Amino acid sequence: MAGIVIWNLFGPTDSTHRLLGYVAAGLVAARIVWGFVGSRHARFSAWWPTWSHLIDYLRSLAQGKPMHHVSHNPLGGLMALFLWSLILALAVSGWIMRLDMFWGEDWPQEIHTRLSVAVEVCVCVHVAAAVLMSLWTRENLIGAMVTGWKRSAENKKAP
Repeated sequence: MAGIVIWNLFGPTDSTHRLLGYVAAGLVAARIVWGFVGSRHARFSAWWPTWSHLIDYLRSLAQGKPMHHVSHNPLGGLMALFLWSLILALAVSGWIMRLDMFWGEDWPQEIHTRLSVAVEVCVCVHVAAAVLMSLWTRENLIGAMVTGWKRSAENKKAP
């Protein structure tokens, strides 16, 4: 997904861009399905960012002792949901731009452009937060994002 987002943000807007946009939407759809039927830590029930989970996590950050989560922490889960929503919205707005009924209209392009800027900002915040939290907690969150594997609290080495 990261490669597709980078390509579509900085590459040419041609047929490859459109195809990759639809592939990205398909990957988000597959991840949503995986959130219901996937492994224990991939399921939404393991990391859904409820208000109480968000408040507890923010308190742990304020106290300087971030809670460990094998899956997404509540803020990471919220960002994942937001990014997936943006990617789906980008795919829909890109598709709308190609419909005959909107030929010559500027607003679909404007929406698509604004959504792409929102993705850029969110990706930067997401990566910066993952790097900072990796340094703070001494846990390789970037590696966990790439591989899908993270140590449990019991297997976490003491600093």
